[in-house]
Amino acid sequence: MTTLITHPLPVLAVGLALGSRVIPPHLLLAGMLAACLPDFDVVAFKLGIAYHDAFGHRGFSHSLLFASILGALAALACRPLHSGPLKAGLWVALATASHSLLDAMTNGGLGVAWFWPWSDARYFMPFHPIAVSPIGLSRFLSERGLLVLQSEARWVWLPCLLLALAGMALRFLLRRSR
Repeated sequence: MTTLITHPLPVLAVGLALGSRVIPPHLLLAGMLAACLPDFDVVAFKLGIAYHDAFGHRGFSHSLLFASILGALAALACRPLHSGPLKAGLWVALATASHSLLDAMTNGGLGVAWFWPWSDARYFMPFHPIAVSPIGLSRFLSERGLLVLQSEARWVWLPCLLLALAGMALRFLLRRSR
């Protein structure tokens, strides 16, 4: 998995690139939270649920069905998000799915159960350059954790920064040309 620091960054980058008129701040924050939610499945370890189980890590909470359910809940709760139901639902569903996409780009662990409950198969992307993060704070606070952060900086943080800045610059240029 990638770290909880990294999971909300693509959502933040797209939100900043599009601007607050398109993605209101409440909706942006909901998307950033949704991008982190799938990793609450690590509680399964404490409950004795095995990693490879459908309810284990990278299982149902990393599925497209889970992302769709969160999107549907966001659509129902669109008013506090200062958005319409379609935008809120799509934003939160895509933000949640972005978590699984990042995890599928890591170089370790089990793949992602995108198609649960129809399939228990786990998937990785063909390109998986991101170093997998160790689970647990003590394991993360090590040399390996530093290598993970360096990998995430290269493959996620920097591209997200460039995307956000490019979108903001484009919006600025478009406003000036009016």
